[in-house]
Amino acid sequence: MTFAPLRLAAAQINLWVGDIEGNVGRIIEAARHARDELKADLVACPELSMLGYPPDDLLLRTALPRAIEDGVARLLREVHGITLVVGLPEFAPEGRYNAAWVIRDGAVIARYRKQLLPNYGVFDEKRHFLAGDGTAAVFDLRGVPVGVCVCEDVWGPEPAAAAKAAGARLLININASPYDLSKHRDRVEVLRARAAETGLPILYVNMVGGQDDLVFDGGSLGVNGDGAVAFRAPVFEDGVYVAGFNGRFVGQIAAEEPEEAAVYKGLVRATRDYVQRNGFPGALIGLSGGIDSALVAAIAADALGPEKVWTVSLPSRYTADMSNTDARLQAERLGLRYSVLPIETAFSAFNQTLADTFAGREADITEENLQSRCRGVLLMALSNKFGQVVLTTGNKSEMAVGYATLYGDMCGGFAPIKDVYKTLVYRLARYRNSLGDGEVIPERVITRPPSAELRPDQKDSDSLPPYEVLDPILEAYVEDSRSIAEIVAMGYDQATVQRVAALVRRSEYKRRQAPPGPKVTRRAFGRERRYPLTAVYGDL
Repeated sequence: MTFAPLRLAAAQINLWVGDIEGNVGRIIEAARHARDELKADLVACPELSMLGYPPDDLLLRTALPRAIEDGVARLLREVHGITLVVGLPEFAPEGRYNAAWVIRDGAVIARYRKQLLPNYGVFDEKRHFLAGDGTAAVFDLRGVPVGVCVCEDVWGPEPAAAAKAAGARLLININASPYDLSKHRDRVEVLRARAAETGLPILYVNMVGGQDDLVFDGGSLGVNGDGAVAFRAPVFEDGVYVAGFNGRFVGQIAAEEPEEAAVYKGLVRATRDYVQRNGFPGALIGLSGGIDSALVAAIAADALGPEKVWTVSLPSRYTADMSNTDARLQAERLGLRYSVLPIETAFSAFNQTLADTFAGREADITEENLQSRCRGVLLMALSNKFGQVVLTTGNKSEMAVGYATLYGDMCGGFAPIKDVYKTLVYRLARYRNSLGDGEVIPERVITRPPSAELRPDQKDSDSLPPYEVLDPILEAYVEDSRSIAEIVAMGYDQATVQRVAALVRRSEYKRRQAPPGPKVTRRAFGRERRYPLTAVYGDL
């Protein structure tokens, strides 16, 4: 079957949850750009593009149906000369649907209701939506029968098969698919599977941007009926990207990003969107001279601009001179505001206040945590007084085993690297230094043994297994839900595995009180991993 040549645009746009008026404006802008500049016949926007994703319980607001209705009316008035595929919540007497509507020249020419509702990982769609009844939506685009489906629908065979049975010769799949390290590979495999089953070319359109503890990478794709990737948009970049179609996609294929580059871009994007959308004038970071705070400072500078990042050194009696030197050096290299607020006076005051109560007891982790809490109090005081949000600097390895202090280094509003294992922190630091603007993270910060510097000569390795051992155990236990016996069978010491698992279990209460941060691994703490605080499951 021959087709008239088409130009299909993927609107890989950054949408704000709840901002219906603003999102509709962004959709209209994308449609006009696709029509006027790219000469496209069709523009497809992401899943729930009118409302943003994930809307969670905003869907329960009684004013929402009218707001969506008004947004649709505006699209019908203002989008002409191009076919628009838009995602929205559709309200019916029996309940809500996650829907895709096709609009052309003032009319809705096709409607589709999402059939497969994900209820795993970060997704909770069965809480809010009814599943579509399996009816396909196929419309004509200059002689080409085009089917539409929504996100998860392409992860199972039935919706694509139904679209083909209804006559579709091209399938458009609109998405709000959050990023993780393996997601791009998984998407390509799924799209190839659907193409192999149906022979249909598939245009996969994804949103971009940060939303609380998720970050969306875009990476929209065009996969031909033989499974070949023939069009790919860049990751973590806003834009409207066009592909030709004449039965097969013909378009630009953006180079695949190395893993470190994609993760770093995602962290920058997530930090920028969180800080800006929540109206903060900038960010505050406790800069210790260690690698975690160094990486967060670089991310913040790249996300917000150096002029909006305030770094604060908070040295104690145990802080090494090299830490103070390296913290100042990094702030200078990145062009960041830098202040020094020693905590000795505050720490001594706390010790004096507690001296009688603690009489007869040896100094222990209590005094270590007091230092961290002095820092938290000072950073939050600066945040209250000047308005900047505090960015915490803990990584996933630390958060997993509780190597962090409640109301201390966990104080803050956003945690850019909370889902980044320590071994990946090192790789990201190396990557940032490779970008051509100099060694912004001093080499000594990367190579010196990590330390919390809360007691003399302290090192992380005093309390934890080496990170090259700890991180694979955590990945198996947290992300793969493997049992202790299974992890030991992978070649790890049984006592070490049991200890790490126990630390993970005991630290659940801390993680419940941690600020949000972007998911980049296959299974993040928080929204994606929900465990009871009080439970007995040590052997599982």
